[in-house]
Amino acid sequence: MRRRDILTVIGGAAALTLPLRAQPLSVPLIGYIGPESPEPFASRLKAFREGLSESGFAEGRNIAIEYRWAQGQYNRLPALAADLASRKPAVIVAAGGAPAALAAKSATNSITIVFEMGGDPVALGVVDSLSRPGGNLTGVSSLSVEVSRKRLEFMHELLPSATEFAVVSNPTSPTADSQLKNLQAAADALGVRLHVLTTSDEREFDAMFSSASQLRPAGLVFTSDPYFAFRSQRLAALATRYGVPAITQSRDFPIAGGLMSYGGDFTQSHRRAGIYTGRILNGEKPADLPVQLVTKVELFVNLRAAGALGVPLPPSLISSADVVIE
Repeated sequence: MRRRDILTVIGGAAALTLPLRAQPLSVPLIGYIGPESPEPFASRLKAFREGLSESGFAEGRNIAIEYRWAQGQYNRLPALAADLASRKPAVIVAAGGAPAALAAKSATNSITIVFEMGGDPVALGVVDSLSRPGGNLTGVSSLSVEVSRKRLEFMHELLPSATEFAVVSNPTSPTADSQLKNLQAAADALGVRLHVLTTSDEREFDAMFSSASQLRPAGLVFTSDPYFAFRSQRLAALATRYGVPAITQSRDFPIAGGLMSYGGDFTQSHRRAGIYTGRILNGEKPADLPVQLVTKVELFVNLRAAGALGVPLPPSLISSADVVIE
């Protein structure tokens, strides 16, 4: 064999081996769909990434994540979920409530979906059962939706002589009707009247509080909904301006100066969603992972807000609180 031929053979062999050494290993892709935007989701994303880390995964190291955000417009979720499904990720994470989970379910029946929500996934038709979810979905549910009626009970404990309260509901939420039904049952048991106010647009918040002040209810009870939870600062400012005692699902509300909150621990539910995502990436099947329930429910009360509103908090309510903000 001539020298030139020998060099050609050696060079060809090197060309076959070099790409194996130089080409980076491919990493799994996670599609993440949320009802809001990244900024208000920051603490939830942190908890989700902590859960992924517990399963051995870190964004930018051995996984990649593509995000889609609905900016508070639930009607955008189906198209965003379909777009994510077209990217063929290993897992789709539908976080932040039932609307995202239902949109993801409608987009694919083959890609694994891990959801995080506050409602009952069986009642909503997301999974067949909690212990054996079946199909391509599993996830985590907190008790935020189920405890809406308890918020009315806390408000009545605060204002026991009141005969009327207002409830604020997001009509675009798939859990709105069931929450209103439960709240009405609680109102009947307490012997109080409810005024139902509806909104799915932050631009209507000011008019909503104005209407509430004209109706003169003793206080406002917000149903569980991500749209309200992620606008806690705005709601707290308006409650203070209009002098209306109010309770929401999110701790962010009393932390921002609102009166009370009662709802599930979102940091735990998002962390567990991250753990489940990692377990699926490690080879487990969604049908083998029962839906987890985060049973911790938190009551936050703000003493300063109560003082500004002129409504002293009874000792029984303070002793029941997980956190008292002074």
